[in-house]
Amino acid sequence: MAEAWREARLIPTSGIRGTTEQEVRATSALLAVLSIVPSFAHALLKPCGASLGRMRANVECFVEVAFEDKKKKRSPRPDGLIRVTRGSTVWTALVEVKTEGNGLDQEQVESYMDVAKEHGFDAVLTISNEIPPIQGTHPLSLDGRSLRAIPVFHYSWVRIITLAIMEREVRGIEDDEQKWILGELIRYLEHENSGALDFTDMGTSWKAVTECVKTGLVRRGASDVLEVATRFDGLIRYISFKLGQRLGVDVTPQLPRKQRENPAERAAQLASELEKDGSFSGSIRIPGTVSDMDIRCDMRAKQIQISTTVPASGHARNATRINWLLRPLDDDLTDVVVEAHAGRRHHAESLEALREDVKDALPEGFPEIRSFTITRVSHLGLQGTTRGKESFINSVIQAVDDFYANILQRQRVWTPPAPEYRSRASEPGQEEVYSSEELASPPAEVDHSEEGVTAHDS
Repeated sequence: MAEAWREARLIPTSGIRGTTEQEVRATSALLAVLSIVPSFAHALLKPCGASLGRMRANVECFVEVAFEDKKKKRSPRPDGLIRVTRGSTVWTALVEVKTEGNGLDQEQVESYMDVAKEHGFDAVLTISNEIPPIQGTHPLSLDGRSLRAIPVFHYSWVRIITLAIMEREVRGIEDDEQKWILGELIRYLEHENSGALDFTDMGTSWKAVTECVKTGLVRRGASDVLEVATRFDGLIRYISFKLGQRLGVDVTPQLPRKQRENPAERAAQLASELEKDGSFSGSIRIPGTVSDMDIRCDMRAKQIQISTTVPASGHARNATRINWLLRPLDDDLTDVVVEAHAGRRHHAESLEALREDVKDALPEGFPEIRSFTITRVSHLGLQGTTRGKESFINSVIQAVDDFYANILQRQRVWTPPAPEYRSRASEPGQEEVYSSEELASPPAEVDHSEEGVTAHDS
């Protein structure tokens, strides 16, 4: 019978009825853990301006706080309040939480900004499943002047889960009880009943936009195209969060500076690309890898192309440089193309062709290879949700995971071998001295040719 018993949990997922109860339980669980686990509170609240440093701060959290507003019939009632006290410094923020597919309400958030300003609070923190296209921006278009008085910070649930995993599994928590408590929060938020959803939908405009791609009638300035473009950037950020959870590092989307500072410009660039080529593209950076991972979703060809550019090794011959690149890759990778770059000249071959005959893979007289671009092509689904085999979201996530596991993580930046030690010739009239090990075994034959130095090639 014991196998059928349900284990007791600190934060149970059973008995949740409706999104209102979801929001109350998620808010209470999150804020309670913030007050108990200092390192998690530091990771979440420090970027919002809370005074958390070497001196331990006192984090107090409250739920369903009510404030009187004589101007309105209904008094504002934020989901929570966080107060951080460190010495004589006090930082206070109001908290608004949404779960499931519920979006933040602009009028509601602005009313909390008014309350915060009236009471001398420092910030408003919003939490939902909405993922802004660019970190540091907010899903709502809030008034800039009001934001200068009361800043509003936003966390998606997947970002909060990522921060919790990083603190518990990567940075480490010395206190066993705090580690267990944070683990219970992670377990709760990852459960489907919590309302902290994965990225499951490309938005209401997805179907109409994909039809426009088929007919070639995409218009870059159309509101539905811009909405889908913003949603695609949210998917790239979501993929970065989920991959970071698996790897234990901070995986981040890579954007030009102007686009990081202006989300509208990023959306316009993606919309322009969709109009011209019928595709979306993005790039993510994973610490410790040889290069960024580039993602291109060709919606006309129903293909997703994942690629990375690897600097060539310093070997003298191009054939050896190719062998060095291919050595870590499995033989069963049949959908991979390798392009060699030598200044203005480029040459691409399938991985299979390169393995068959490396020496004849390049045109005669091809210059010294400077870098390689490895590209893997796979099928791209066009269904806007995560349901079904033709899911756009699932196909992109799977392609990214496979490329990292089978290609990117295996590549290394080449380093030249250490200089080879050679015995100094003995001076006239003196005998060379050998160790007992050298005398006990015959000298090994050494192949000084380029292909023979296999230890340095690996």
